[in-house]
Amino acid sequence: MPPVVGLVLVAIAAGRVQTTAGTVEAAARAGARTASLQRSVDGMTQPGRDSALATLRQQGVSCRNGDVQVVPGRLDLPGGAVTTVKVTVVCDVELADLLGGPSGVPVTKHLVGEFTSVVDRYRGT
Repeated sequence: MPPVVGLVLVAIAAGRVQTTAGTVEAAARAGARTASLQRSVDGMTQPGRDSALATLRQQGVSCRNGDVQVVPGRLDLPGGAVTTVKVTVVCDVELADLLGGPSGVPVTKHLVGEFTSVVDRYRGT
């Protein structure tokens, strides 16, 4: 019986890590989309960062060490260049937080979510 219980716990842990990884990806998407709707390239950083962090908070993901980077860029296309914004969310999550176990267990999972969005040309600049 103990091996079966152990296998079930490993499956639950893997599922929780996968769900949290999806949340980190969703936070990067939300941040990039919010940043891409801002009126100026200079004004993208804070709204994109706030949006990504809000998504993590809403889903109950707490990062032990985390960072949100918002980087404007440029993509050259045949029809002309477009401005892009890339949001990278880095989050180290304690496995004890994911499994609801005792904290202080020094086992963490390093998760990275990244998304690039094209800046809306008609955003009213």
